[in-house]
Amino acid sequence: MHVLGKIAVAGLALVVLGGTAYGYVNLRALDGVTRDNVIDEEGGGAKPGEQPADGSLDILLVGRDARSDNQGNPLPPEMLRELRAGANGDDLTDTLIVLRIPNGTKEVKAFSIPRDSYVSMAGGKGKINGAFGRAKAAEARRLRTAGETDKAKINQGALTAGRRATRQAVEDLTGVKIDHFAEVNLLSFYEISKAVGGVDVCLKKATKDENSGANFQAGPQRVSGADALAFVRQRDGLPGTDFARVRRQQVFLAGLARQVLSAGTLADPGKLSDLIDAVKRSVVLDGSWNLLDFVGQMRGVSGGGIQFATIPVVNIDYRYDPANNPRATAVQVDPAAVKAFAASLIGGAPPAAPTAPPASAPAAAVTVDVSNAGPKEGLAGRVAGVLREKGFTSRATGNSDTRRTSLVRFGPALAERGAEVAKLLGGLTTQQSASVPAGHIEVVLGTVYAGPGAAGGGGTGPGGVSDDPITSNGVVCVD
Repeated sequence: MHVLGKIAVAGLALVVLGGTAYGYVNLRALDGVTRDNVIDEEGGGAKPGEQPADGSLDILLVGRDARSDNQGNPLPPEMLRELRAGANGDDLTDTLIVLRIPNGTKEVKAFSIPRDSYVSMAGGKGKINGAFGRAKAAEARRLRTAGETDKAKINQGALTAGRRATRQAVEDLTGVKIDHFAEVNLLSFYEISKAVGGVDVCLKKATKDENSGANFQAGPQRVSGADALAFVRQRDGLPGTDFARVRRQQVFLAGLARQVLSAGTLADPGKLSDLIDAVKRSVVLDGSWNLLDFVGQMRGVSGGGIQFATIPVVNIDYRYDPANNPRATAVQVDPAAVKAFAASLIGGAPPAAPTAPPASAPAAAVTVDVSNAGPKEGLAGRVAGVLREKGFTSRATGNSDTRRTSLVRFGPALAERGAEVAKLLGGLTTQQSASVPAGHIEVVLGTVYAGPGAAGGGGTGPGGVSDDPITSNGVVCVD
């Protein structure tokens, strides 16, 4: 069975945040953590004491589908059995989360990138979780062709290339300059979750899944080790599959933050020692990350100071190769909308300003009417607010007949402005219609709309997955 994205990757970063409470002495024990040259030396990586030019210290957390330790040694069969993972794995980054820490604040904004996001990357377009394996294989071939015969050198060079390609793909999609990098795999997640004594989570209903090994009751519960891995691995039988799993990962990370920063963990020398040992055995960091400096910068972050979100998406069932493989699907994303979303988390402006309106249709003369064709309460109002922030005159016009996909309608004179609105909202389908009143653009938000303004709590996001806000301040029940 192909093991899907299951790593709650922030273990290390949250351990570091927890370090703010127990000081530099204990953190020095992390000097033995594995390092790799993931961040460009020139112009890359935040230097000690610096505040990054883009306004935020940005950390990429990667969960890799690997059944080996940091030295590339296969995990023993008995460990794989306990993890409920098969012996065969592939080089996929099944979890990608970016932590944005705005300059001068103690808040952490975390956002997930769905593993099947279809993006441009080295070697051509593909799912973002394949960037690692594609670059790893290419570098291994290059080294062998160049005459390298040392297997250890080939493996390390290939791993470095895979990590750097993943970092680059995330930067290209989000517009975020990654300052630091942390990677965990099956073993590290297993050990970190056990070291903190488990993590509190909550499920809306009981669930059982043979593929992941998930077998949980409904309601609040504490999970660790193999059970924690099953909790964040499960996708089968859940609404929205991968999107429900992303929510599981975010809820688990929020709980891990609370647990690491709790007095029960920080005041227990045994737990701290186990936690540090788990990180040293199984986590990979970029070579430029000065942990002691980072702890000093983050002093004062509380367990409730981490907020989670997911990038906006256009289509969760995108048929990207209808000619050759019509059944193959991915998650369609609009890079411009993703960049605007990432910038908004720290109060920044989108990378590019909207295009100027044509002379025949000045911005002041155009009104965007936003209606909601799905069940999410307040969606039309939130999206209308997003458009007002972009300079449009917009208003929510209530509900419309139910439809799955979203649509932007306009008359011929407003084709350019209508296309602009569609792009700002994540690349929505457009349609010219003579029935739209002059001077108006109509936006109809379908049930699967997941662009700017989609998150708001109490409704549903992509695939019918709840979008109740997740923070590290309390436990949110999920599917």
